[in-house]
Amino acid sequence: MAPAKKTRVAILISGRGSNMASLIAAAAAPDFPAEIVLVASNRPEAGGLAFAAERGIATLALDHRAYPSRAAFDAALQAELTAADIDLVVLAGFMRIFSAGFVEAWAGRMINIHPSLLPLFKGVHTHEQALKAGVRLHGCTVHYVVPELDAGPIIAQAAVPVLPGDDADALAARILVQEHRLYPQALALVAGGRARLEGEWVVFSDDVPPADGALLSL
Repeated sequence: MAPAKKTRVAILISGRGSNMASLIAAAAAPDFPAEIVLVASNRPEAGGLAFAAERGIATLALDHRAYPSRAAFDAALQAELTAADIDLVVLAGFMRIFSAGFVEAWAGRMINIHPSLLPLFKGVHTHEQALKAGVRLHGCTVHYVVPELDAGPIIAQAAVPVLPGDDADALAARILVQEHRLYPQALALVAGGRARLEGEWVVFSDDVPPADGALLSL
């Protein structure tokens, strides 16, 4: 029997790509259902591009500053993704907001990781927001991307306690550990067809135990 076709994934980054690195490492396993075939960035100087290239993955630098509008950049990126026969787009620290048309073109085929327990603390400076709010749990969320920022249906979450004396840097470092664990798990669920978007909800297959859908780490 021929091996199952792997989902062709493009990872989009804007910086060093630490989550990208965790996904590349996970995808190296023979039984992982996704293949990382492209790493693209809107910043040519992004450190993650060299990391990916060193591992034999095709890279692409599209400097958003070279395009006259958001729509023009999105159109150029869309053309590259189509040419690479991409099945699933994975955002890993990609610091650009897409046009609604681009997001709709990838509906159900684009995911992101956000450093908070959504729907709490959307946008940036999430750790500062959490400390200011006085929450006792903080964490990260993998979700489908929709036109509204950080509002897509949730695939998986991981939580950590907010400890006495925490500052934003300490909290960010502890959550990043969980991001590196959670994102590969969530990608495997989506790429393997065990999690899918139906309307406004994420539907899991019958063989996904609750722990796979929501990882809680304290």
